[in-house]
Amino acid sequence: MSPPPDAGTPGVGPRTARRRYATACALFWLPVGLTIAPLLLLFTERGATLPTVAALFAVHSLTTVALELPTGGLSDVIGRRGVLTAAGVLNAAAFTLLALGAHTWVLATGMALMGAGRALSSGPAEAWYVDAVQARQGPGAELRTGLARGSAAGSAALAVGTLLGGLLPWLLAGPAAAFSPVLPLSAPPLLGALAALLYAGYALLALREAPRAAVSPSAVLRGVPATVVDGLRLGVSGSLVRRVLLTSAAIGGALAAVELLTPGRVAVLTGTVESGAALFAGLACAGYACSALGNQLAPRVARLTGGSARAVRAALAVGGGGLFLLGATAGSSGPPGWALGAVGYGLLYLGLGAAGPNQNDLLHRVVPSSRRATALSVQSLALQLAGALVGLVVAPLAWAPLPWWVAAAPLLVVALLWRAGAATRTGYDIRPRVRTPSP
Repeated sequence: MSPPPDAGTPGVGPRTARRRYATACALFWLPVGLTIAPLLLLFTERGATLPTVAALFAVHSLTTVALELPTGGLSDVIGRRGVLTAAGVLNAAAFTLLALGAHTWVLATGMALMGAGRALSSGPAEAWYVDAVQARQGPGAELRTGLARGSAAGSAALAVGTLLGGLLPWLLAGPAAAFSPVLPLSAPPLLGALAALLYAGYALLALREAPRAAVSPSAVLRGVPATVVDGLRLGVSGSLVRRVLLTSAAIGGALAAVELLTPGRVAVLTGTVESGAALFAGLACAGYACSALGNQLAPRVARLTGGSARAVRAALAVGGGGLFLLGATAGSSGPPGWALGAVGYGLLYLGLGAAGPNQNDLLHRVVPSSRRATALSVQSLALQLAGALVGLVVAPLAWAPLPWWVAAAPLLVVALLWRAGAATRTGYDIRPRVRTPSP
């Protein structure tokens, strides 16, 4: 069952929709940011090797991949708000297990629950925003500014959360740790669990939707698989959609490599896991600040380059160049090399931040409301699957430039696929294909 064509949020104008969407993005990514700096080091403190850590992150990614289309279809069938609330509750349970779990199977369960929460949340909030704006202003409504602000709010929350998550174990280390039943590195995930519950409450109360027809459990069971089939068809349909999916896959691989390799690289420089987490938190905070800046600059980049498609191409080239610079400085042991590596880190996030709102602006203009969350789930599926595969590939490689460049090359290759006129050749149509008989 699909929502009505004008499904939106009654009584919510574009400005209010932008504000609520940005708030939802910030609240979702804040608890994730709290775990970025300490999580890998927490795993290694409990005896996990780097390949085991990569496998744990793969559990997260593969769970997300398995649930992306069903959860996107669920959102399109029953609505956005309930799905987002469930995502917050699952994330709260996941962060609690990751903070307190002492065995690999407990940590794997936590990563699986976090993957399920990610799958539930990957499209509905953005779909809610686009629905609300288009319900007021029609299909031609300007979306890029709101998408950019939501992405910027999420990036800013990641920056704040990462900085806090890295500093908290360092502050709790030493005398305070002797009186605590949990590791100092466990404090940020526990705080993240509380923040995830706050997100669930906000989604339930603030992201109101237009009334939908009552849906029975049998209708849900029938509607979700049909939506999943449409999502699979979407993934192999128009040239623009294929471009978006390939771009998401390249971005997923790049982020997986950076998130897997950077904490260990930083910890080697500092000598201890707590100080390594603090230094990595500062670096990651700067990276997410660059991502937020890229998000905010996305509309301007599109104006300067002549359209969203050209803006994506330029942004991906900047991001790929930054990742190549990270690889070139991987073996550096002095301040000049570290400084260049930090510049590369910032360029990666700046470029990816500018690319996201522009490619999604194009995507939303060819996908109808009744399949919007599913389309975003397909996009997230490509990102997560590529991230899991690239993480497993680069983990056994040496610290030399090779793993970084393996992840950088796809970004530059995909950038070449974006060209002028890409936005007009979409080829996507959800209507059944009917063969016209020959005269």
